[in-house]
Amino acid sequence: MLKIGIVAGESSGDQLGAQLISNLRERYPDVSIVGMAGPKMRAAGCEVIADIEELSVMGIVEVLQKYPTLRRLRTRLINDLTDLKLDLFIGIDVPDFVHHIERKLKSKGVKTVHYVAPQVWAWRPKRARRLSATVDLLLVLFPFELDFFTRHGVRAKFVGHPLVDEIPERVDRESILLSLGLPNEDAYVALMPGSRRQELRRHVDLFLATASTLSTEYPKHRFLVAAVNEDARRFIEDRAVQICPDLNVHIVAGRSHEILAVAEVALAVSGTVTMEAMCTKTPTVVAIRLAEFSYQILKRLVTVPFVAMPNILAGKKIMPEFVQAQATVENLSVAMSNWIKNPTVVADYKVECVALRGSLRATSNGSAAQEISKLLSQPQPEMRQ
Repeated sequence: MLKIGIVAGESSGDQLGAQLISNLRERYPDVSIVGMAGPKMRAAGCEVIADIEELSVMGIVEVLQKYPTLRRLRTRLINDLTDLKLDLFIGIDVPDFVHHIERKLKSKGVKTVHYVAPQVWAWRPKRARRLSATVDLLLVLFPFELDFFTRHGVRAKFVGHPLVDEIPERVDRESILLSLGLPNEDAYVALMPGSRRQELRRHVDLFLATASTLSTEYPKHRFLVAAVNEDARRFIEDRAVQICPDLNVHIVAGRSHEILAVAEVALAVSGTVTMEAMCTKTPTVVAIRLAEFSYQILKRLVTVPFVAMPNILAGKKIMPEFVQAQATVENLSVAMSNWIKNPTVVADYKVECVALRGSLRATSNGSAAQEISKLLSQPQPEMRQ
C-alpha cells in the first residue's frame, strides 16, 4: 500500500491539502495518507496525528516564544512519520517548521515534496539553494517562482494556483445571499481579519472600528465578517459587542470566497485572502500588523516593494496596502471609501484581476497530483546511513 505523510500548518494549507488529497485518491484509491491536518484535510481522508491548530503562530517574536513547544511538536511528527515507513512526504507551506521534517525524512530515503514555495525570493534569496538538498520536488503556485528556483538548482514545477479552479469566474450573487439569509438589494462590505489566532486578535478590533467609521459615510451598507471556524466566529461576535454594538454586522464561518464575491469592497489582512479577493475581482484594501520587533527585523530583510501578493504579481499597487503604523482606522476607511466612490477605478482593477488570474492557470487541473505521481513512478532513492 502506498503511504504518504503530509503536514500543513494553517487554514489555507488545510484547503490546499484537502484538494491535493482528493486528487491523489483519484489516482491511488487505496493510498494511506497520515499527518498534521485541519478539518478539510480530515474530511478528504487524511488520518490526523496532529491538529493544524497546534501550528497557529506567525511573526518572529511569536515563534520564538513558542519555540520549545513547536520543537517538541516537530520532533513528535518526525518520529511518528518515520515509524510509518513512508513512500512520500508532502510539506505544505510553513517552511521554517516543515523543512526540518523534510530533511530528516529525505535522509532516511523518503521522497519529499514541498507544496507552496517559501518566499525566499522576498527576503532570503541565498537560502533557495538549500532546498535542493531538502526536497526532491518543489511545487510552485506562481510562474515567476519557477524561474527563480530553477536558477538556484531546485527541481521545481509550476502547478498553477488552486484558487483559480476553486473560485468560479462568475457567481450567482442572489443565491449566495439567499443562502446567507441576507437581502439581495443591499450593499455589502467584507471584513477578512485573518485565520490564525494571533492574526485575528491583532486585526479584528481594527477592522471592526474601521467598519464603524465607514458606516457613518455609508449607513445603508451591511458588513460581512469572515470567520475561519465557529470558535473564531464567537470571538469576533464578542469583540463586535465591545467595539461596534450598533453596527449591522453579520459573521459567517467558513465561506470566505462567497463573502468576497458578494461584497462591493473588502478589507483584508495580508495573506492568501488577498488572492481570493483577486480571483473574485473584489476591490480590496489590505492591512497587516505584526509584533513590533518582528516588523523591525522583517523591514530590514524584505526586498520586495509590496506585501500583498496581487500587487507583487502586478508589479504595482492594484490593492491599497497599509503596514504596521499606517494601518489605522482613518487610512483604511478612506481607502475603502475611495473604492466605493470611483467606479471607473474599480472597472480598471477588475480588468487587472482577470489578467492576473489567467496567468495563474496551469495546463491541467490537478497538476500538483500529476507531478507527485511522476515523482512516485521514479526509483526510490537509496537509504542514507
